[in-house]
Amino acid sequence: MMFDAPYGTWDSPISAELASSAIVAFQDVALTDEAVYWSEMRPTEAGRYVIVKYANNKIEDVLPAGFNARTRIHEYGGAAFCVDKDTIYFTNFQDQRLYSLKPGQAPKAITQEGIRFADFQVTPFGIVAIAESHIQNDKDPKNFLALINIHTGAITELAAGHDFYSSPAVSLDNKKIAWISWDHPNMPWDNTQLWVADLSEKGLTNTHQIEANFQAQSFFEPQWGPTNELMVVSDKSNWWNLYRVEGENLVPLFSVDSEIGQPLWTLGASTFGFYQNHIVCAFFKDGQNRLFTFDGTLKELTTPYRNFAQLRARGNKVAFIAGAGDKPTAIVLIENGKVNVIKENMKAVDKDYLSVPEHITFQSGKRQAHAYFYAPKNKTAHGPKDALPPLIVRSHGGPTANSGSNLNLDIQYWTSRGFAFVDVNYAGSTGYGRAYRHSLYQNWGIYDVEDCINAAYFLANKGLVDKNKLAITGGSAGGYTTLAALAFSDAFHVGASHYGVSELEALVKDTHKFEARYLDNLIGPYPEKIDLYHERSPLYHVDKLNNPVIFFQGDEDKIVLPNQAQMMYDALVKKGIMTEYWLFKGEQHGFRKAENRITALEKQREFFLKAFAQNS
Repeated sequence: MMFDAPYGTWDSPISAELASSAIVAFQDVALTDEAVYWSEMRPTEAGRYVIVKYANNKIEDVLPAGFNARTRIHEYGGAAFCVDKDTIYFTNFQDQRLYSLKPGQAPKAITQEGIRFADFQVTPFGIVAIAESHIQNDKDPKNFLALINIHTGAITELAAGHDFYSSPAVSLDNKKIAWISWDHPNMPWDNTQLWVADLSEKGLTNTHQIEANFQAQSFFEPQWGPTNELMVVSDKSNWWNLYRVEGENLVPLFSVDSEIGQPLWTLGASTFGFYQNHIVCAFFKDGQNRLFTFDGTLKELTTPYRNFAQLRARGNKVAFIAGAGDKPTAIVLIENGKVNVIKENMKAVDKDYLSVPEHITFQSGKRQAHAYFYAPKNKTAHGPKDALPPLIVRSHGGPTANSGSNLNLDIQYWTSRGFAFVDVNYAGSTGYGRAYRHSLYQNWGIYDVEDCINAAYFLANKGLVDKNKLAITGGSAGGYTTLAALAFSDAFHVGASHYGVSELEALVKDTHKFEARYLDNLIGPYPEKIDLYHERSPLYHVDKLNNPVIFFQGDEDKIVLPNQAQMMYDALVKKGIMTEYWLFKGEQHGFRKAENRITALEKQREFFLKAFAQNS
């Protein structure tokens, strides 16, 4: 039986607790001849990352309680463990030391504190890894390519001198190594360098740069094939496509107007591998991923999924994190062509409560922008015939990131209660080519705001949402876009900023090394363009902000410091604007503890409904 009820008030089985605590987040995946390994971020264990193993049809935790497989390299981490035969090597979050873990034994520390590690490759000479030294606390950390002695913990610098390193790849015969580096003000999706060298117990020799004369390209995931040929992804054609390295040049394997690469916010991302002596790779285009094999001809691998991450291939096996809009995210293994779902990240939810995302493209000024639209859906309720649903516009973080279409119960929490939701891939988002990704440069706070506004107006003009009940929300850079949209336009009636930026100059001065020069491209060089930083900082334009805002922040955030939210909150209180500020202890950039995630969802909904009622 269907009940008529006001939008936003419908009863739903998708509770804040279900959306926040019943879901694990998969991160790193590793594949050996005998097993599949992955890490799970568990909100019910205070956000601990646990390494899990699947072998012989059995799933088991292999990381003992008290350990947390999470690295803080670049503050965002990634690639925190690897597996060699039956030994696991991992970075422990609390002390950032490298540990070894053998079956039936307790973890054993290999390195001392002070240096963070990630992106491991085990060789006969030791473990090759990306390293970040914090020993000199008064200076920026030093990043370098390291070789770690497994027995003594001694660390040798293999390559240094650039600001950042990633993606070490050792050939199958252990004779060659490739890696990526980049320097300020570039980010890893801007202009990077690809290096190749000979590797031996003496270190590196014959180091040379690939395509040194073509610097306007971003490399991603170098890998050595079964006959020691080097493959890599580059966006030199505008799209991240696959190339074979021949000498010091790149030769395209094929050309598609799709993205095979991803932004390296976290280390260890993978979108291709070598499967049954063929290449297997994931393409992103028009809002969805597709999986292909290539042996001279591209052939699609049919699966029920539309998003693929952490793709690992070995022999006749492919393992990856798979997602879709109507089913839980899963660890999936393809073996000899057979698709096996190993584990899902949540229990299945009644599909009659699930809103399936629709990828939309809309006009934003003279530009086009993209988004996923979620209509309200609930099998037991519908809205009044003379009313339209309120709309929540989400601006993703990054800003160089992407709103995917995986089943997200945070979104379904809203849509199953009668809210419409649009997840915007504004200018600067990944998945739409290098030109679209770079179109936000010099335009942050302008194009992203315009795209969020125009997404809302596009849906309102189609008669799908209530133009008088428009909310905006976002985290990190998305929090900045949220605050900028509220300060520099009157399009939205309420907003929620999750660890968002309110003062751009403070971000430049306070943030960590990885993003210290990011705003040189997004806004302009600092301090030369300081007037522009002030012009686009919502904090300095509170006089223009007249609608309610709620703030959520972690007190240990090293990326966007808590003073950003505090300053904005204080300014709104002084002005008499309806506002709330929730500071969560023990949280960093993003919330991992179940109780805090629950609070954020519930308090945001209460705040939005109160603001809409006030605006009626």
